[in-house]
Amino acid sequence: MSKSHAAFEFDLKRVREEARRHLDQGSVTPSYNADRETVLKLLNDSLATELVCVLRYKRHYFMAKGIESEAVAAEFLAHANEEQQHADMLAARIVQLGGEPDFAPEHLSERSHSEYKEGKDLQDMIRENLIAERIAIESYRAIIQYLGDTDTTTRRIFEEILAVEEEHADDMTDLLDSGR
Repeated sequence: MSKSHAAFEFDLKRVREEARRHLDQGSVTPSYNADRETVLKLLNDSLATELVCVLRYKRHYFMAKGIESEAVAAEFLAHANEEQQHADMLAARIVQLGGEPDFAPEHLSERSHSEYKEGKDLQDMIRENLIAERIAIESYRAIIQYLGDTDTTTRRIFEEILAVEEEHADDMTDLLDSGR
């Protein structure tokens, strides 16, 4: 081998001893390198973002009217359901890290990255959803960057959500283009 690689070292005895301590911390072991309080805040803010998106998409689903509204409404409903799955993933991770997911309605709009905009017509609803998706994309990219290798599980959750948010933005762009 031309490159020398450091040998993999793993102190199993120490890991076993550490695993027996602080059982109340669940999955948060001594090798967890992220600032847990910051990660919990990012997760709860993102949970609020996803829940606001669920509510906006649901409203748009029910309020969609016009000649092309059936297909657009179906897209809104599919996105609402996917945003709910994202919220559930984030809430589960918050609990894994020993936090409490904040579902309090009075906190949602103040913590959400995106805004709840009703939209006056179908085009406006699509535009508002595209704006919200673009905000989520930028927010989640920044969170992924921040997490780096300090919390790979949370980073992977955000990467998975980001991929779907990018698809949602593409869907909204396609709907806007077809309506012009």
